[in-house]
Amino acid sequence: MTPAKLTDQPRSRGVSQTDVVVQGIRQMIVEGQLRPGDRLPVEKDLAAALGVSRNPLREGVRALSLMGVLETRQGDGTYVTKLDPSMLLAPMGFVVDLHDGAGTHLHSVRRMLETEAAGHAARRIGTDELAAAAELLRHNESELSLDEPNHETVIENDIAFHRIIAEASGNPVLAALIDALGGRTMRDRLRRSISQPGADETAHREHLSILAALTAHDPDRARTWMSAHLFTVEDYLLERDAADRERNETA
Repeated sequence: MTPAKLTDQPRSRGVSQTDVVVQGIRQMIVEGQLRPGDRLPVEKDLAAALGVSRNPLREGVRALSLMGVLETRQGDGTYVTKLDPSMLLAPMGFVVDLHDGAGTHLHSVRRMLETEAAGHAARRIGTDELAAAAELLRHNESELSLDEPNHETVIENDIAFHRIIAEASGNPVLAALIDALGGRTMRDRLRRSISQPGADETAHREHLSILAALTAHDPDRARTWMSAHLFTVEDYLLERDAADRERNETA
């Protein structure tokens, strides 16, 4: 099917042809001309519809492929992906990585998102998800009983525990946002785990309280415990940053 011509749409001055391709294909998806799983029109027809030449068309398609909007299948053409939120929001984590000094701001956003996710999860979490979360906490309890626990293993189980809760919220966009941000906080959480005595044990007790609230299907308690749990990380970062500033001032 030949796509409707989009060149009559007003264009901002200074917009490159590659941007025209990205915006044009986005418009086709939003308006329903292209749906998840659809194959893009042949290159000649799509370029004509967008009013661009083939080189910028290819660059725009490549950019959208990197964003997870399109996928090119060798010998079979280019298709719209399932537009899964976890795939579309994954590049946000890359942007966060490039944002120097985002630490406390990032953790604050993570706390707000995960607190809400815990409330939603408490209403709908199932027995299998509760069992999986409990198993992760049992693994951490065993790890923490060792003379020299592996802090990376503890944090990896921590992230998996939080991921179960996010997915149990039933909101795939919320879960994708948490997943995109959560992994980016691992370095700060690992540093706290290693440098702050008792941090892992405190986090483990907080996790047990969160799990108890989820098991009781109590949204208010789940939100309260999740918020309190994540505030401890923010407090650590604020204290660390204050100590760093004081050292710099006295150096």
